[in-house]
Amino acid sequence: MRGTTEGQVYLVGAGPGDPGLLTLRAAQVLAAADTVVHDRLIHPGVLAHARARARLIYVGKEGHGPSVRQEDIHSVLIAQARLGRTVVRLKGGDPFVFGRGAEEALALEAAGIAYEVVPGISSGIAAASAAAIPVTHRGLSGAVTFATAHRADRSTDWAHLAGAETLVLFMSGRRLEEASRELIRAGKPASTPAAVVEAGTWEHQRVVEAPLAVVATEARQAGLGSPSLLVVGDVVSLRARLPSLAARRTSTHEARIANAGGRS
Repeated sequence: MRGTTEGQVYLVGAGPGDPGLLTLRAAQVLAAADTVVHDRLIHPGVLAHARARARLIYVGKEGHGPSVRQEDIHSVLIAQARLGRTVVRLKGGDPFVFGRGAEEALALEAAGIAYEVVPGISSGIAAASAAAIPVTHRGLSGAVTFATAHRADRSTDWAHLAGAETLVLFMSGRRLEEASRELIRAGKPASTPAAVVEAGTWEHQRVVEAPLAVVATEARQAGLGSPSLLVVGDVVSLRARLPSLAARRTSTHEARIANAGGRS
């Protein structure tokens, strides 16, 4: 951390969604913030930790929808800090896991703004756990690979991803069909257990579980959307052996889908 101005910026991970999974440090800095610059996927219960007079600035991004440019977010953070304010940049999950937090840290570093990174629980682990899917398990998977389905350069190494014992694919909602197809083409068996977790840890979390060959079709027919994670690997099969954990996070809508045989 380095800085020469009065203001301070905290790059804060808000966790996967459930306000109860916010860290104590994140709650502390939110309570002290003059300005909160927040993403789209922030639970209202997390924002409730901000002090009443804090200024809330929305800078959300949405794939194939209206988005605030990353450079403009940098400008907002720097401008607010130079006014002498304590600024919380609130990001879903962890700032440094597919959250562009490092880009913001580099911009603050270059501008001479004091900053601190407050890690958050990554949705890549939490959403899978909330869906009763352990990403590692002795005898099934001793390693997990995290990747994003959305890459600007379109250079996804599907052969590498297909070799993962457990694969957790972020931002997969709009690319489920492509991801499933490319993984199978790269050598992943079509019968590999897979699951799509929508809105992991939120009240409206939904899960569709199916073999890799058909999981995208099942998710689309169930009406799953963004945000969602794709989990691929034998660990997904453990979900059926953890019904108590799965039921704790099952929404009424998901129950209707299950009772209808996986269709909505």
